[in-house]
This record gives sequence, C-alpha cells and structure tokens, in this order.
Amino acid sequence: MDLLTRLTKEPLPFATLLGIEIVSATLDKIVGQMLVRNELCTRSAVLHGGAIMAFADTLGALATLANLTERGRTATIESKTNFISGARIGSQIVGETTPLHRGQRTMVWQTRVTTADDKLVAVVTQTQLVFPQLP
Repeated sequence: MDLLTRLTKEPLPFATLLGIEIVSATLDKIVGQMLVRNELCTRSAVLHGGAIMAFADTLGALATLANLTERGRTATIESKTNFISGARIGSQIVGETTPLHRGQRTMVWQTRVTTADDKLVAVVTQTQLVFPQLP
C-alpha cells in the first residue's frame, strides 16, 4: 500500500469538515490543499486564523504518522503560527509540510501555507509527541 493511501484510508472527520485534500505524501513532505469557503472565514471574507492553524496541524500530524509504523500514534504538543497575509473566500490554499526534526520522542514540522498563486499566507511550526508503540 502506498503512503498516500495508508494515510487517507480511514476518514479524517475534522479534515473532511474543513475540506482538506491531501495531494501528495512522502516521508519528507506532505502537500495538501483546502478551498477557502464562507464557513471558514471572518466577517471580511478572509480565512480565519484558526482554520489556517487546523489545516497546518492536520498536515503536520499526517507527516508524523507517515514516519511511524501503521500503529504509531501522535499528538500536537506545541504550535506556532506566523500570519503573513490573508486568503480570500473562493481561493485555494496549499500547505507544504517538511521536517525540521524527526526524533524518537518528538518530531518538529514546518508548514508553509500559500495561495494557489504562491502568495505566502502563514508559516506554522509544530511539535508532535510520538507515543510509545502499543503491542
């Protein structure tokens, strides 16, 4: 089973609610996209910061899972977001998640969130806790 299929074979309810689509997955990079819809926006028709963070958090968690065994588990223990510019309703955002550190107990990922025309929206750095393998 390829990595993309392994990561998306079970439904991800919150990611589905947000409309996140995983475009590609390797051990070194997860790429996802999400349409900016009215339900995810502020009153000024700009993507809400919490939606950006949730988008990046999903990609970072999947990146960690990609680097664990199928029974591996993870949880976000820290996240920092730098908001650079807005993403307007109707636009598509793209997230590219790459590793800064892949250890046995924690992994740190950076996600660059851009619009489809490569305008930087945010940079998110998150730390994922790696749980011990269950028998």
